[in-house]
Amino acid sequence: QVQLVESGGGLVQAGGSLRLSCAASGRTFSSYAMGWFRQAPGKEREFVAAITWNGGNTYYADSVKGRFFISRDNAKNTVYLQMNSLKPEDTAVYYCAARPGVLVATSAKHFGSWGRGTQVTVSS
Repeated sequence: QVQLVESGGGLVQAGGSLRLSCAASGRTFSSYAMGWFRQAPGKEREFVAAITWNGGNTYYADSVKGRFFISRDNAKNTVYLQMNSLKPEDTAVYYCAARPGVLVATSAKHFGSWGRGTQVTVSS
């Protein structure tokens, strides 16, 4: 499995931007599809975005489409989530996840490796 460490969370005003990073250990990062999920207090973990192993295809939840952008740099073993036009309802702990293989998924149950999460708080 791959080990994942998220960073870049913080407190931002509504309308602002943040970029999350997820650094992966191991030499096989490029063989994993990657995803971002989030969990707000009292709510279930929900899909945010995913990207295929080579960055060729990306997928987004409707709630973030057009505002959030996922990307990856396989040379740096890192996946990013650029978050723009943030809203208070984006407040959550954001988790990075990895799924081995070429098929991307949008369900948390299909991802086998998870980071510990990074807190994003958007004030109104």
